[in-house]
Amino acid sequence: MNRTTLFAALACALLVFSMLGCGSTKKLQSVQLSTSSTSETSTSGLSLNGISSNIQLYAWANYSNGKSVLIHGDEVTWQIVIDPIYNQDAYGNALPPPPQVVQLSATGLATAVDPAYCTWVDVAAVTLANPTPTPSWAESGSYDVTATFQGMVTAPVAIAVADTGGDAYFPYYDQDAANLNNPSGLCGPASTP
Repeated sequence: MNRTTLFAALACALLVFSMLGCGSTKKLQSVQLSTSSTSETSTSGLSLNGISSNIQLYAWANYSNGKSVLIHGDEVTWQIVIDPIYNQDAYGNALPPPPQVVQLSATGLATAVDPAYCTWVDVAAVTLANPTPTPSWAESGSYDVTATFQGMVTAPVAIAVADTGGDAYFPYYDQDAANLNNPSGLCGPASTP
């Protein structure tokens, strides 16, 4: 085997290994939102409790080599919309679009602003056996936050709002004494004594 043939064989072998990547390829697989800047954590049940309260969201890129990388800056764009299904306050009114109620910064900081809203309802049933049930909270509305990185969009993270009192009745449209399950007008799990 001459030197040229050996060199060509080595070059071909190197090309094959580089195409395979030897398990170290770095292709973007997904982008996810987290409330942590130190590790990727799942986010659920987020609520802004009070005017000026805030939640910092972080975007993480997940690559085919198994690595997760915190991403930020100009390559990440943030969006906020009203949830298409859960889009009412505790009284059955339509939520106003952002930047009312919740503002989202270019760095993923969600902040509760005026006008104040409550998007939590107490769905615990009042019965003869239990006329003062323990609250059972559900979201009547939320704002969905997503981030986009290199054309890939995260799954939405829902953020509820609890900056004012909630409805004393459930359902909101039936203010019969039998439906008075939230007489103190609390709003959401954080307001439960």
